[in-house]
Amino acid sequence: MTDFAALSAGELAPYIQHTLIAVGTTREETIAHAKEAVEYGFDAAMVAGSWVALTAEVLKGTGVTVASALDFPTVGVMTSAGKAAEAAELVRLGAQEIDMGVQVGWLKSGDFDGFREDIAGVVRAGVPVKVMLELPLLTESEKAAAVELACEAGAAYLKNASSGQVEVASPGSIRYLVDRAPEGVLVKASGGIKSRQQVVELLSAGAAKVGTSAGIAIVTDTSDAQTQSY
Repeated sequence: MTDFAALSAGELAPYIQHTLIAVGTTREETIAHAKEAVEYGFDAAMVAGSWVALTAEVLKGTGVTVASALDFPTVGVMTSAGKAAEAAELVRLGAQEIDMGVQVGWLKSGDFDGFREDIAGVVRAGVPVKVMLELPLLTESEKAAAVELACEAGAAYLKNASSGQVEVASPGSIRYLVDRAPEGVLVKASGGIKSRQQVVELLSAGAAKVGTSAGIAIVTDTSDAQTQSY
């Protein structure tokens, strides 16, 4: 078992997906963000869909993954057809992974088939899909259904939440998902991750990746880490 607390900055960075999804992000900021992912050895550069093509250009040949998100940060507002079409376009532009929001309202309304197919439409784009389950918004029975349906739909990763506004990622939520994920389905932690200690605790709980906009501060172990809470 890995002792995550003992990892160096360089050893911890590959578990982090470096995130920049904010209103008003510029071309120059996007380029800098992609270059930071390379410099610090992060697993991925997570960017808004509008910046995927540019990020893919900057990261070409570096080995750093181009990741993007859809139906986010406001989750569950897109149509399923819109999500599927956007996912296909993101892949065409160079996205190698997609994080997606789910239809929480459909789940709560008992439309399990619609909830599952909404995810499956994005999975058909052909890249690993990380499904933001918004666990704190669900009852115990809804949590169990969400995990089962997401896995049936082909999710590559289960995520505890979309952002820190929903949940500051906790070891308990990660263990919940790890304990229920079938073989081959991984877990990503997301939401308000600002410190090295949080990352260590989440990885120790079983997360395969963590998403944060405070990656540089975390791996350099500075005390003033700032994050968008994604």
